[in-house]
Amino acid sequence: MATQKTLAATGNVLVAEAMRQCAPDVMAAYPITPQTTIVEEFAKFVAQGRVHTEYVTVESEHSAMSACVGASAAGARVMTATSSQGLALMWEELHIASGMRLPIVMANANRALSAPINIHCDHSDVMGARDTGWIILFAETAQEAYDNTIMSVRIAEHPDVLLPVMTTLDGFITTHSIDRAQVMDDETVAAFVGDYHPDLALLDDTKPPVSHGNFAGLGGPYFEFKKAQRNAIDRSAAVIKSVGEEWSAICERPFGVIEGWGMEDAELAIVAIGSTAGNARHVARELRAQGVRVGVLKVRVFRPFPFAEIADALGGCKAVAVLDRSESFGAEGGPLFLEVRSALYDRAERPAIVDYIYGLGGADVKLELMRRVFSDLSDIADGAEVPGRLVYLGAR
Repeated sequence: MATQKTLAATGNVLVAEAMRQCAPDVMAAYPITPQTTIVEEFAKFVAQGRVHTEYVTVESEHSAMSACVGASAAGARVMTATSSQGLALMWEELHIASGMRLPIVMANANRALSAPINIHCDHSDVMGARDTGWIILFAETAQEAYDNTIMSVRIAEHPDVLLPVMTTLDGFITTHSIDRAQVMDDETVAAFVGDYHPDLALLDDTKPPVSHGNFAGLGGPYFEFKKAQRNAIDRSAAVIKSVGEEWSAICERPFGVIEGWGMEDAELAIVAIGSTAGNARHVARELRAQGVRVGVLKVRVFRPFPFAEIADALGGCKAVAVLDRSESFGAEGGPLFLEVRSALYDRAERPAIVDYIYGLGGADVKLELMRRVFSDLSDIADGAEVPGRLVYLGAR
């Protein structure tokens, strides 16, 4: 019978614990703030003999993902972790990992990109990688970071998917804050993720030879490869839901590609990803107690983007605020806003929608800011003009 124990631990420690329980064959990693303690903890597990993983220390994040690509193509279960400039340095390899259909699992500690230099939380790094062909999950809490990591292995290695998965958690807010979490026993996690037996491994002597990373030039099958990637990530939507339901049944914690609070009859709603969803819910509870019909919609799976689910959840609202902790310079708004507005486009009746850029570089996300957003939405629902295409929330 599955058993769980309660721990008080940081998000990074819990991600490392989940990785240990998933028992990858290879981890190639390079330390970078605020991800460093993930690989430190995992390296300790290797040194103690608590996991039998080939831990490869490399000279850069580009090298880390290159080693992961090689190991995964050879047939290994592979995991790694990174953050910010490290993820940016991997950019070339991210496309290679997805294009070669390699089920690598990587944790990303969400952190701002330079310049100016900043080591604190925002989503600029992961949003810069949103079109690299990776499945992308967001965690609000350390508990979700633990659960997402375990589920990511099953999702990535599913024969209908075979794509890399990035599981993300907010730098310092979630990575370094101590939280209460339930951790499953090793045997249950091992049974859940199962053994990995790839069909197209380079070093499998028992099967016909295969090749990886071929040249597909003019007139070659490159176009068809990209279509196959699109088909795979589209198929992953059903796999993510199925894996989430299975894990939820084991751990008795809910999982949804989107997760709503008060959305059943909400007239005003905030859409958020990551740790800020908790701040928004806190203020929403205050307003609900005053009789205001407000709700919060958290997006837990960003790629593939849950268009239909979001459109259904927001369809009854009068005004919606989308919170973006990253910029998309020159666009009509931040990345999440653009996706949400697109999801609502085909509806006959659409709520008024406004984008708020907030928290860049770890700027404080105070409850007063959430109150301001709900106040703006109330004014808009009463007929006030929608603010400009986006609002820098809390900026001087």
